Amino acid sequence: MNSRAATFLYLSQSDVIKCGGLDMAMVLDKVEEVLGLRDKGETSMPDKISLKWKGWDINSRINAMPGFVGGKCNTGGIKWIGSKPENPSKYGIPRASALTILNDPETAFPICVMDGTLISAMRTGAVTGVGARYLARKASRSLALIGAGAQNHTQLKAVLTVLPGIEDIRVCDLSPERIRAFIDHEKNGNTGLNFRGTTEARDAVEGADIIISATTTLKPIVRAEWVRDGAYISNVGNYEYEYDVVRKASKILADNWEAVIHRKNQTAARMLLEGELQEKDLYGELGEVINFKKPGRENDREIIFFSPIGMGIEDVIVAKEIYDRAESQRVGTRLILWDEPLWV
Repeated sequence: MNSRAATFLYLSQSDVIKCGGLDMAMVLDKVEEVLGLRDKGETSMPDKISLKWKGWDINSRINAMPGFVGGKCNTGGIKWIGSKPENPSKYGIPRASALTILNDPETAFPICVMDGTLISAMRTGAVTGVGARYLARKASRSLALIGAGAQNHTQLKAVLTVLPGIEDIRVCDLSPERIRAFIDHEKNGNTGLNFRGTTEARDAVEGADIIISATTTLKPIVRAEWVRDGAYISNVGNYEYEYDVVRKASKILADNWEAVIHRKNQTAARMLLEGELQEKDLYGELGEVINFKKPGRENDREIIFFSPIGMGIEDVIVAKEIYDRAESQRVGTRLILWDEPLWV
């Protein structure tokens, strides 16, 4: 093949898995690395573009999430992810599907196109997990998962990787069928853990050391009086917490406040936009804690509220690690854009 030919590596989801796509410890480390790089100004990330059209509900969209990651990664890319919440019930297929494209920073040519669905789910769970490393009590034993959808599988995986002392898992959802399916799936790989399902948020939240919500709700379902001292809360989804939960927190953080506010859906963003929360009330971003600019948890009584938004740079850094492994292991399929360019 001549030197002007353009090729790229294609990785299916099974290829991604072969190259560590389900390795949560790796994903956690890469997400922590990129959050630290972002705080140092070594990443570039334009605003997410959300594509919708007539007839789609508020939670349906296709997002374009570009980003460049410096440091050892030194790669640009984009995640193109579609999301339709009714897919599982209507078609028996996942809510989300994604492609991730990586580009050579020297030529800007694509070097890899891969399934991004798995990476997207893993890195979303990992953001909460990195938060737990710095913001949760090390002696945490109980975890409340609000929502029994696909997203909370990786939230659980991340927390258990960071805090192996977790023993008690409460799973809350409006659907008893989803609860049973979630618990049945997770029990297979997590022997020795106590799983309990409930349709009542209070039953899940009261006394929990860690609270993670990943739902599409448009009204609050968690009340402040249910939240114990010392809790770490990750607001992955939407408007799941009444405002007093945030007011009760000792520290309020995000991975990217600008993006959280731009999205508008999460509880802290709504409060900021309505004037119920001021910029001075925000403790900072997780990258500042990772880089030791600000302390994380300082005592066992602090309630810490975290708003992770998810960023394209997280997909890029994890995808680059997968790509590097695929190249070294000779995994994937080499595809041709052109043998000879038509115009130069």
